[in-house]
Amino acid sequence: MSCFMDQLHSVGGKSKILNALLWCIFGFGVVKATTLLLRATALILDLFVLPSVNYSKYGAGKGKYCVVTGASDGIGKEFATQMARRKFNLILISRTLSKLEALQKELQGKYGIDVKILSIDVSHDVPENYVAVKELCQGLPITVLINNVGLSHNCPVPFLETEEQELRNIITINNTATLLFTQIITPTIIETAASSKCRGLVLTMGSFGGLLPTPLLATYSGSKAFLQSWSNALAGELKEANVDVELILSYLVTSAMSKVRRTSVMIPNPRNFVSSALSSVGRRCGAQERYATVTPYWSHALQHWFIEETVGVYSRIANAMNLKMHKSIRARYLRKKLREEKKQ
Repeated sequence: MSCFMDQLHSVGGKSKILNALLWCIFGFGVVKATTLLLRATALILDLFVLPSVNYSKYGAGKGKYCVVTGASDGIGKEFATQMARRKFNLILISRTLSKLEALQKELQGKYGIDVKILSIDVSHDVPENYVAVKELCQGLPITVLINNVGLSHNCPVPFLETEEQELRNIITINNTATLLFTQIITPTIIETAASSKCRGLVLTMGSFGGLLPTPLLATYSGSKAFLQSWSNALAGELKEANVDVELILSYLVTSAMSKVRRTSVMIPNPRNFVSSALSSVGRRCGAQERYATVTPYWSHALQHWFIEETVGVYSRIANAMNLKMHKSIRARYLRKKLREEKKQ
């Protein structure tokens, strides 16, 4: 600091313009360093210090309902279980009726709550699906919606080789169904929150595939990036109605969709991921630069924060690294598929 000040004084008499420029550079550096320190402090507080969110403000234990889509497996099933543990009644929507019935019986018996189920295939974009959702939810005191339903590619694939049906299914499930579920259920959330003097909550599952443009998962990546902008815009619209809206970002989690079975530092199981997500509602964790967005799991949060603070999520470097990783995943998938075909 003293060296810098000496330099300023030495050149001050020679050039007022240079003197002003050096002061601007110095001031800009101080601002950047300060904001970096503040974001790092917020990151640590969000992840490791602040207590878990109290769901009584959303009506936990007061007969209120939580809707979970894609609820029969993996992350969705875990959302249902952990919201049941918080004493919410549940409305579970998914495709496989047998799995829904088994989960309904388990949660009702274990937690003494009411669980309603609806089996629909949202890859079929038909009015009957949404009529059924509206009829099931009608008249119920709903305060929470968890938009978990989602679909990715079978494996990394060039966009020009993506089958049309796969492309349509991804957009229908990730975007159309999510928007329509939210449009149907949110008015009830607003009404219930107002009459019960509590808050409402709309959570939507995002992905690192939407955070970083992801070659070889282009359609999925675009669908999740859409949810980022849509969810953030909705958060602004519903703030005055006492409804919190948040996008949850995740890297890989062991699930049927990710096709990853082994946990690691970077890949948690659904139980641990959902626990971090529900505990962190209203905070940003790794998503310090994004409004109404949370990257809740600690290793995902640190990765998100590091990428954002260094190369940036939209950089050519991040894009190239993503492409290289997914080329490798695709090559392994094709080799495995070839071995299996030879065995038949």
